[in-house]
Amino acid sequence: MSLRYRGRLAPSPTGLLHLGHARTFLTACSRARDEGTLVLRNEDLDEQRSRPEFYDAMIEDLSWLGIRWQEGPDVGGPYGPYSQSERRGHYLAAWRRLAEGGFAYPCKCSRRELAMAASAPHEDGDDEPMYPGTCRPVGDASGAKGNWESPAGVNWRFRVPDGEAVEFHDGHFAPQRFVAGSDFGDFLVWRRDDVPSYQLACVVDDAAMRITEVVRGADLLKSTARQILLYRALGLETPKWYHCPLVTDASGERLAKRHDALSMRALRDQGKSADEVTAMAHASDSTAAH
Repeated sequence: MSLRYRGRLAPSPTGLLHLGHARTFLTACSRARDEGTLVLRNEDLDEQRSRPEFYDAMIEDLSWLGIRWQEGPDVGGPYGPYSQSERRGHYLAAWRRLAEGGFAYPCKCSRRELAMAASAPHEDGDDEPMYPGTCRPVGDASGAKGNWESPAGVNWRFRVPDGEAVEFHDGHFAPQRFVAGSDFGDFLVWRRDDVPSYQLACVVDDAAMRITEVVRGADLLKSTARQILLYRALGLETPKWYHCPLVTDASGERLAKRHDALSMRALRDQGKSADEVTAMAHASDSTAAH
């Protein structure tokens, strides 16, 4: 099935956007400008860190940078709502399908990654820890009976097919290959405090919003392998992928929201123009994906 190009911007209102965001979002805008539609999605699942002032700042900073979107929380569109905090029903339906199909199982033995699961792995500068499989069911769990009314109270993990190579072509980094059970293990799809994980919410929303190409940072290459497995388990068509090189600071460290001096808002306050910030984003040093 051939669809008209649909790209997306998916910032989280947990801090000010920086030069790395600028590079990725400018790339997404460029790839959508001549071919189709650009969607803005507000990824505000992290209630502890999401702030209304950061949402307002991201709308203002992206607009100032010259990025225009045709669908989003501020302009509406046919596939809304466009804020993740308003899409719980979609995530519950996906969790239920995974649980009923034996793709996901309850896990009571780990709290380490709870705080990071609702955010993309790069937000905390680390990847999801390899799960040792303590609570993984023995044998085929498909068709197992259980209470699928609510996932709350325990973590839920996706059971990866150990030893299977997940391969995909990236529009920037070319062929990629990750081995399930070796490069990554059973990963969270729902947190015990009743919040869906980044991985599940991202897949559900990109599919529901008919996204045909995902443009994001290279620190999420491994997450793409996880998400491909979710697309397959949910019976959804996978999009194309384009991962941008990461922007680093003067010491070679990947930019994060804690780098306030390189936020778009700080650069604006210094008197930089949108054209100057765009040039800085494209000229910044980058790191290669592994």
